[in-house]
Amino acid sequence: PLFDRWGRKPAISWSYAVSGVLLALTGWLFEAGALGAAAQTVAWTTIFFFASAAASAAYLTVGEVFPLEIRANAIALFYAFGTAMGGVAGPWLFGRLIEEGSRASIFRGYLLGAALMIVAALMQAALGVAAERRSLESVARPLSSD
Repeated sequence: PLFDRWGRKPAISWSYAVSGVLLALTGWLFEAGALGAAAQTVAWTTIFFFASAAASAAYLTVGEVFPLEIRANAIALFYAFGTAMGGVAGPWLFGRLIEEGSRASIFRGYLLGAALMIVAALMQAALGVAAERRSLESVARPLSSD
């Protein structure tokens, strides 16, 4: 409900920024050895709560900015690209960081993830579309309307 009350653009930006800051903080606590398994799990769950809200709303908005006739293809393409990038680059990078064998290298991975989330927040704030409480046709005119 906050996404429709505040507006998607600021809510998505805020959600991405919060998850980025929490990820950096969690990485710092991990490097310091201050987190046990349960605390680490709670931290990741909290980060995922904010990040998944941002990503879900962003996917919805991506679909809404394309005309009706190609909307499903646009959503599928963005989803496939994101999944491919995360599914290929993520495990490779995680393996490289673990291979180094230090908490500091894992912390660098946390900071990279945090930076990406904060960049996403800034990009959404700058380029996002305010699509809340608007008809889909007013966000992107159908191709058949011409």
